[in-house]
Amino acid sequence: MCSCSKVRKLQGIVESIERTGEKKFDEDGVEWEKCIFTVRLIGFSKRTPNEVLPEHLKDKYVKLVRWAAFDWHFKTGIRKTLEPDETEAVLEGRKTDTVYW
Repeated sequence: MCSCSKVRKLQGIVESIERTGEKKFDEDGVEWEKCIFTVRLIGFSKRTPNEVLPEHLKDKYVKLVRWAAFDWHFKTGIRKTLEPDETEAVLEGRKTDTVYW
């Protein structure tokens, strides 16, 4: 979790989804697949209305690693929100296990 005083979350539009084939089952027997979402950054979530996306990040593509199981997880053209630690990593230009470019 981010150690900053305010929690910031970047958002983007899902442009494409790559299924890795890596799968796992949860405690309810639901099969989840590890996927890599290509997301075009568009700004911050509505909960931080005073935040402005730095110009060099506008329309930048990032890859997000997520586990997906249901049809609605695999939609393109929808908004996807980065976690606070992923947001801070992108703002710092630092790649992590779940966000990179």
